[in-house]
Amino acid sequence: MTSSYLVVDDSRAMRAYVAGALRSSLDCRVDEASSGFEALRLFPRGTYDAVIADINMPDINGFELIRHLRASERQGGVPIVIISTQTSKRDVERALELGANLFLRKPFTPEEIVRAVTSCRPGAEASS
Repeated sequence: MTSSYLVVDDSRAMRAYVAGALRSSLDCRVDEASSGFEALRLFPRGTYDAVIADINMPDINGFELIRHLRASERQGGVPIVIISTQTSKRDVERALELGANLFLRKPFTPEEIVRAVTSCRPGAEASS
């Protein structure tokens, strides 16, 4: 079965970077959303093996997206990787306390994002 991921970032370039890294390293489908609101609209269409989301976005930011996902009966267990330039200790702690599985500081390499999403998937081995 093909894995599926959702990349949520208001930067088109960052979405393309992350999606490209995942597609080139994993047999997967990648959906993209430019905001937290758009991401929430995609969830009824299916499930994801992981969500990769920025913090600073229009309408629903990354922190709020974590809250929405963790409160969802259907999507509450999806692994969430936060990617952000907003990396104060307080922001990292807040994301993890709200339920993010990992916090990855921008910039990162394609290998780091692939390792991050594969390491937080249940029953998956981290890949190099």
